[in-house]
Order: sequence, then structure tokens, then C-alpha cells
Amino acid sequence: MSRFQFVADNSATFEVKRLCELVEIERSSYYAWLKAAPAREERARADAELAERIRAVHAEDNICGAPRITAELNDNTPAGERG
Repeated sequence: MSRFQFVADNSATFEVKRLCELVEIERSSYYAWLKAAPAREERARADAELAERIRAVHAEDNICGAPRITAELNDNTPAGERG
């Protein structure tokens, strides 16, 4: 558990200011972390989707390595979105 998550989990019971002092983080950092939560969730979703695509490519031919998997993932992908 991160210190930021600890503060978030206990903010209904204790003041955020006091919790931040306890775990030695700046309040502004905590609020920035809170504000970035949707972006973190989106990245996690995108990472899970990519992992599933990699598993599918690997399942077809389990002896292919990273270059081959990358090439397979880039097939039918617009140039701006290639990895």
C-alpha cells in the first residue's frame, strides 16, 4: 500500500493534514495523486488490454520473441499508435 493510498483510506476518519504529516508527504502531493487517479486507471486498463493482446499473439506461436510479438501487434495498427 502506498502512503498516498493510506491517506485516502483514512481521510474520512482523520484530517488529511495530520495523515500527511504522519506518513511524511506533502498535502499538495497527495492532492496531485488524487487528481491523477483517473489517468492511472486508464493506463492500468490499457496495460491490461495490451497484456491480453500479447497473450493472444503468444498463444498462436509460443516460440516467438519480443520483436515478432511487436510486429504482430503493429499489424493493422495506425502509424501514430504503433509501439
